[in-house]
Amino acid sequence: MATLFIVCRLATADEQPLLTLEAATQKVVQDNPDLAQTLARAKAMAAIPSQEGSLPDPQITFNAMSLPTNSFSTRQEDMTQIGFGLSQGIPFPGKLALREQAAMYEAEAATLNADELRLRLLSDVKTLWWQVFYLDRTREIVDNNHTLLQQFVDIARSKYEVGEGLQQDVLLAQLELSKLLDQKINLGGMRRSTVAKLNALLDQPANNPVQLPATLSIQLPEIRQEDRLYQQAESSRPMLESDRQGIHAAQSKLELAQKDFLPDFNVEAAYGARNNMLDGTRRSDLLSLGVSMNVPIFAASKQAKAVDQRTSELMQQRYALQDRWNAVRSEITQSHSDYQRAKQQFVLFDTGIIPQARQTVASMLAGYQVNKVDFLNLVRSQITLFEYETQYWKAFTEAQQALAQLCANVGEDEIYE
Repeated sequence: MATLFIVCRLATADEQPLLTLEAATQKVVQDNPDLAQTLARAKAMAAIPSQEGSLPDPQITFNAMSLPTNSFSTRQEDMTQIGFGLSQGIPFPGKLALREQAAMYEAEAATLNADELRLRLLSDVKTLWWQVFYLDRTREIVDNNHTLLQQFVDIARSKYEVGEGLQQDVLLAQLELSKLLDQKINLGGMRRSTVAKLNALLDQPANNPVQLPATLSIQLPEIRQEDRLYQQAESSRPMLESDRQGIHAAQSKLELAQKDFLPDFNVEAAYGARNNMLDGTRRSDLLSLGVSMNVPIFAASKQAKAVDQRTSELMQQRYALQDRWNAVRSEITQSHSDYQRAKQQFVLFDTGIIPQARQTVASMLAGYQVNKVDFLNLVRSQITLFEYETQYWKAFTEAQQALAQLCANVGEDEIYE
């Protein structure tokens, strides 16, 4: 298929800078606030694993024991002492490692979720950009058809004035002109709405004017077969890998719940300083050591239920991954089918329908000028050409939008043969 080009209108210093597709995709990655907050959340979660893997903070205690209330002297009573102590909680071996491991998996999942959001935003921006492109092309077609129909009005009026035409031909042409004006109004409203959505993704005011370049290479590449795209998505789609990390985190939490049947420990050391008695009798300082542990005597209603909970959460994560994988394959197939259908339509309009329709209009116009074709058929042929040209750009736009969706569904841009 031959490559077609659209002639570019150069921007002057007073016009809005052109927003290319590449610039739009770069801007959404840099400026989109939703992506920024998701990345911030991922960064916050990346700081959790080291916290979960650290021992609890030790506790330091200071006390005065057995002070006599009549004098508060530290030398009056034999048991009076000024003490300080240190205690450290120590979870059963393996628990801290499992907590850190679960947090690491969840942090990795959060990073992958940010990657997934980036893919979705790129797809959304591309879809909206191509929609604006389509509306611009359609508006140009409306303007061109308006000019042609105005010529038809002039021809019909000239023939009517010399008695060779009908007044109804003039009225019919004027009616079609009014319809084109109505379509132009609708296209303007649709473009403003689409541009507002695009600006929102780019973190710009909704009414910020957007001017697209009009020079593009109009060609549609060959893409890989669905089975190969499935294989790519299985390893490249961040959402699937995020679900796998969720499974690993749930597995670690289950193992941690199983270890909660085992006790945690608390090691304590205390030192008591004693002054000499009032009569000069020397008293030794005292050292106390101790180890304590929790006793899981309510295991049936606490630890065992926690194991049940974590087991169900693990199964939920596994089912979620399978459901997600089924959805991804369905999305790939749908986008693949949409692209192939739109591409075939584009080629058909480009190589067959539109050239034939243009020849038909030219033939009808020549025939009308010599009174061999009635005006209604001439107008109908031009309207048909207008519809075909619009469908041509619609097919091209839908193909590009399907490509954008397909890249997001696969998880990478390498989808071409």
